[in-house]
Amino acid sequence: MTNATRLPVVTIDGPAGAGKSTISKQLAARFGLVYIDTGAMFRAVALTAREQGIDWDHAEAVETLAETLNLTFLVKEGERRISVNGHDVETEIRQPAISLGASKVSAYGRVRAHLLKSQQAMGEAGGVLLEGRDTGTVVFPDADVKFYLDASARVRAERRFAQMPEENRPSLEELQEQIEARDRADSQRALAPLICPEDAHRIDSSNLSIGEVVEKMASFVEGWQKA
Repeated sequence: MTNATRLPVVTIDGPAGAGKSTISKQLAARFGLVYIDTGAMFRAVALTAREQGIDWDHAEAVETLAETLNLTFLVKEGERRISVNGHDVETEIRQPAISLGASKVSAYGRVRAHLLKSQQAMGEAGGVLLEGRDTGTVVFPDADVKFYLDASARVRAERRFAQMPEENRPSLEELQEQIEARDRADSQRALAPLICPEDAHRIDSSNLSIGEVVEKMASFVEGWQKA
């Protein structure tokens, strides 16, 4: 008897800019898993708060707002996108400024509790790949296969810099500072900090291509299926 008779719960955690989103999408497609970007959910809360004039530092107001939001994922032109109360906000949440806001709102207990319920409900039947910062430690601590994807801050900044349009693009140094600030905020917060799960496969992508990382991860998933 092997695990091949059911689809696994796979988690990929790691800091901003490590390549989690691109790699998660490819790995999920390879094994027929539903891709869930948990970070997008926190970004959506941060975006909506800003649009409604709510300061990200105002914990109670942000928490109250989060509990009113219906966050769902939809597939549009083959791409999985997030919507807030039925409105597609995938493009808007990818603004660099929203990244820091996501880190701030993700530190609030009621925000995390509300989104945690949604994330666990999405994956309770298995067959999912969750990407984020605490998916293997808090959301699904008993996940079948866990990964922690990392890369140096400089490499992550260079990748983000290359992806951004030249108009209004910050300097490479500024982008690296933003990434390092996000790292500190995520790893030092009291609630569900960014850490590598003890039973995760840790992969440094600094000197690896996307394809190489996907193949390395795929070998672990295939190993689980055969176990």
